[in-house]
Amino acid sequence: MSNDSRGDAMMTTPLSLRSTPDQTTDKAQIFKQVANQGSQQERHLLRSDFVPWHLAKSDLLATTVQISPSDSVKRHITELHGIVIENIYAQAQVRISLRFDAPTHLLVMYDDGARHDGETSINGLPPSKLRNFANKMTFVPAGHAYYEWHETSTPTHVTYLYLAPAILEKLSDANATYVPRIFFEDAVLSSTATKLKHLIERGHPETVDYLEALATVLAHELSRASPEPTQVSQLSRGGLAGWQMRAVTTYVEEHLDEQISLATLARLARLSQFHFCRAFKHSYGIPPHQYQLQRRIQWAKVLLADRVNSVTDVGLALGYSQTSSFTVAFRKITGQTPNQFRRNFS
Repeated sequence: MSNDSRGDAMMTTPLSLRSTPDQTTDKAQIFKQVANQGSQQERHLLRSDFVPWHLAKSDLLATTVQISPSDSVKRHITELHGIVIENIYAQAQVRISLRFDAPTHLLVMYDDGARHDGETSINGLPPSKLRNFANKMTFVPAGHAYYEWHETSTPTHVTYLYLAPAILEKLSDANATYVPRIFFEDAVLSSTATKLKHLIERGHPETVDYLEALATVLAHELSRASPEPTQVSQLSRGGLAGWQMRAVTTYVEEHLDEQISLATLARLARLSQFHFCRAFKHSYGIPPHQYQLQRRIQWAKVLLADRVNSVTDVGLALGYSQTSSFTVAFRKITGQTPNQFRRNFS
């Protein structure tokens, strides 16, 4: 959604590294220590290394973001090889509050959303009353209290990615520091997190090597992130400038029901089509047409979360003249049909 048309409006853990025979004893000792501490949250953080997922799913719900009132949102949890993401869908015109304070890192990805009123805060940082937070991120390091409330005015989709500190230490540097950040933009970090999210949602069990590689990159990018707003030009030489990214993404959000030509986007960025394609992929990690498709499907998820909308209606709202073509596009991105996606809601 855009700053103009939707901007004034608003709105699941650890990496299960494969064990070698030498690691088994150490893991058993760690799990025993955690169990003796009697902390349900800490048991959750390490559970996917030691216990089957189906035995620990209830523990996961005890350590996710607390949302009140609970019936104001729909929550969808997906897990693959021990990494768990949670998708949150909220309708327009509702008031919700969210809290999180646990011994785990939390990356919040605001896929779609804006608010009439509200505030977001992490202890140690000044609060933010930003209204349009679509496509932004918030990072909550372990041990930091996170709280936000929204008066939503458009459907909102937020993705939570929970990361155990012990896992990040294995993947990155044990001495790495992680700083809290509210509503920031980082094209490189966003691209990595989005790839990880899509990989988990597709659920292919043979992707463990790629999954761990992406998680390793994510760990490094989180530790190197600056507490100051990141400039795209500093992140990625040869990519789009900040004003170009805002112009292009805003236009895409305002025309999700259309097939946007490459010439139109290049003209907005004041670049030739060749240079625009190269710069866009450098900034986002994917070609422009793939980005458009992903954004359309993300918005489709928001609409599908409301069962009042039929699959046919959602497809038509996004410019698909036939339900079959919408279903093919949706399955290509998510690995499941719209009806399967809807049935998976908890």
